[in-house]
Amino acid sequence: MKISRLFARLDRMPMLRILVPFAAGIALAGRYALPLWFLAGAFVSAGLVALLLRSSAATAAMIVTAGFAAAQLRVPEPTVPRGVHTAYEIEVEGFPADRGRYLSADASVAAWRSPVDGHWHASDARIRLYADSLTGLQPGERIRCRGTVRPLWGGAESYRLLMERRGYAGTLWIAEQTILERLPGRHAGLHRAAVERLSRLPMEPQAAAVVEAMAAGERRGITPELRAAYSRSGLSHLLAVSGLHTGIVFVLVNLALWWLPLLRRGHLLRNVLAAGAVWLFVAAAGFPPSAVRAAVMCTVLQAALASASEYVGLNALAAAGFGMLVWNPNWLGDISFQLSFIAVAAILAWGVPLCRRCRTRWKALNVVIDAYLIGLAATLATAPLVSHTFGVVPLAGLAVNPLAIALAGVVVCGGALWMLLPVGILAPVFGFVTGTAAGWINALACLTASLPGGAADHTLGGWQTAAVYAVFALATVAVWSTEPKKSLPLRM
Repeated sequence: MKISRLFARLDRMPMLRILVPFAAGIALAGRYALPLWFLAGAFVSAGLVALLLRSSAATAAMIVTAGFAAAQLRVPEPTVPRGVHTAYEIEVEGFPADRGRYLSADASVAAWRSPVDGHWHASDARIRLYADSLTGLQPGERIRCRGTVRPLWGGAESYRLLMERRGYAGTLWIAEQTILERLPGRHAGLHRAAVERLSRLPMEPQAAAVVEAMAAGERRGITPELRAAYSRSGLSHLLAVSGLHTGIVFVLVNLALWWLPLLRRGHLLRNVLAAGAVWLFVAAAGFPPSAVRAAVMCTVLQAALASASEYVGLNALAAAGFGMLVWNPNWLGDISFQLSFIAVAAILAWGVPLCRRCRTRWKALNVVIDAYLIGLAATLATAPLVSHTFGVVPLAGLAVNPLAIALAGVVVCGGALWMLLPVGILAPVFGFVTGTAAGWINALACLTASLPGGAADHTLGGWQTAAVYAVFALATVAVWSTEPKKSLPLRM
């Protein structure tokens, strides 16, 4: 074991050395508050020391201070009054979900009227909108109504904190008698258009709900029972558009455009089209944080392929994470961001090296082994955080993940092709293929969730979870510091 090998590896990942202290600063800002003048002085002082003495510790302190200040400057503050009965102009985002006795949807508040002087004030706050079952809600429509925005309620404290980090100011309940005016909706966005196209495919309701979730990030049709089955089977990551789905699109587009390099400057066109297709897919899914992170990584990889330069996966992952946290430091506390980042980091640090060590002479067997090892690395790495957040440890998911991922590839591929080219006469074919694959995934999730011992109900504490990931980090550092064994081929 040589520490020099560790430093040599870290030299190839400069963004990782920046991301860690920056994220630490954001985490500290969640517990403490410091005056901005103090943070500015600390940043300048640490920067001067780092510049004059070339001190790594001072550089780290400067980055920590930058993360601390960025988090404090981006603290979400509600721009609507809470607990005040007044008039609002809201816009329904996405598609309302039918919960039986009521409807629920995400909405944005465009303006609210002051009950004191009657003036309208602009707002950019998001709310959770609830309406009784007799009140129809249409995606994208604008509504002027009377009501009261109340603080988030229900669920655990961690859930309410997560919603606040995502910019939700509270909840608003409306009924037909509280609606003052219905205004024409704005032009449908790419996400809504994609979901509407998928809804034209002839599929069973539960299969259609899974196809919409995997291909367009819309989970309106996922029932609580189906969501619980996916959670206990360890397949819940398939229901949110993430790095897996984006990676499938990335690979399929590059395979479909394999012939372009045969043309003059075709390799440049191929890279541009592939990167554009990935971002188009992410836009159709509504730009979820996990997919944005994956799209950044795919873009960096595509640029590396175009320039024939070396691609370091963990450095690209750290660059994507750093850019996203600079844009919105609150994403650090977002469970989807955490799970996505940890899963990809585990795949790059452990899954890929294990795949290289387990190569065989049979390509078909290598595909199965690679799928299992990558799924194993991601599942083991995210299990402590899943246990801490959801109180369940999916055990059977280790065995069924490879098959589920293969079926998910069919769903994502079919859904993406249909969203791009919705040819009416091909709807039965796309509906049969994607619907059948989604139905098999549903059956696999329900079967796995019903197995005795398939999942363990256990909740890790915060310090216990941190200790587990500290052990993972130390194990990774130890492996990176190990001197590889030298092998000399025998000459005959």
